[in-house]
Amino acid sequence: MFPSIPLVPFAEVSEQMDTWGMLGIPFQFFISYDGTQAWAGSKQDAEKLGIQIQIRQKPSGSGQHVHFVKSPISLETYRHKFEYVQQELKKGNSFLVNLTAETPIQVNVPLQIIFDKAHAAYKMKCAEQFIVFSPECFIQIKDHKIYSYPMKGTSSVRLNPSKDTLMADQKEQAEHATIVDLIRNDLSRVAFPIQVDSYKYTEQVKTNEGDLWQMSSQISGFLLPELQGKIGSILRELLPAGSITGAPKASTMQIIAEAEQYDRGFYTGIMGEFDGQNIDSGVMIRFIEHKSGQLIFKSGGGITVFSELEKEYNELIQKVYLPF
Repeated sequence: MFPSIPLVPFAEVSEQMDTWGMLGIPFQFFISYDGTQAWAGSKQDAEKLGIQIQIRQKPSGSGQHVHFVKSPISLETYRHKFEYVQQELKKGNSFLVNLTAETPIQVNVPLQIIFDKAHAAYKMKCAEQFIVFSPECFIQIKDHKIYSYPMKGTSSVRLNPSKDTLMADQKEQAEHATIVDLIRNDLSRVAFPIQVDSYKYTEQVKTNEGDLWQMSSQISGFLLPELQGKIGSILRELLPAGSITGAPKASTMQIIAEAEQYDRGFYTGIMGEFDGQNIDSGVMIRFIEHKSGQLIFKSGGGITVFSELEKEYNELIQKVYLPF
């Protein structure tokens, strides 16, 4: 049994992260979607609390079969959320809304087994509370340069064998262009000049139900001199992650709260690690948590005025998967 994790608002821990960053002291961290809860400490401190953070490591699990059943919300329930978002988009209160929902799931193994087996760039297990196996980077900082890789645009490889189908989809193009513009603007708060190094490249993401095409871009910039090493200050300027809110952030977050009607908690927050020189962090998507005696998988996708109800509903369900 692990001791209780001493969570505090991100604002309280960010100054400590600045100090550690400027002194070159390694630490790990995770922050909730709304910034009301956060933790930062050494890897040894994390282990004592039952926190496991793995970044770009190979999976270590066995070949044990995992039985996985999901029970998504009905199309009609999703329709009410979707139509509310569409109304707000048409009013001009947002250009892109990341709409998510909870899906009860059943598995025949402990969360540790899923964590160990998962193929993902960013993995985290928080005691027995939740696990994350995310493909999405939030930011990296290397040699005083900051990088972001916004990820927007998903389709099934089985249904669309060629990535060209995803690349030609009008809705997906609009969604991706909006998020790239938002992230460029976000990074300009902490870096200059900003450039898009690679626009709209695709990768395959492995899932237990068939692979997915995922579209991303790479954006970078040189950190402002006054922010060198100030990791907490940098994150304060950038959070919450634009890819899981939308644009503009403030009004879009109000729309999200009204449409979703549940607490995201740490889902769509961020987690990461500072090694004493560089930082690597991921967005906490692909998320399973224990909630009221039930396992819940949280997933979602970006909604624009071009979005179609059934396609978005299917994407929500498609993203409820195990990455092996």
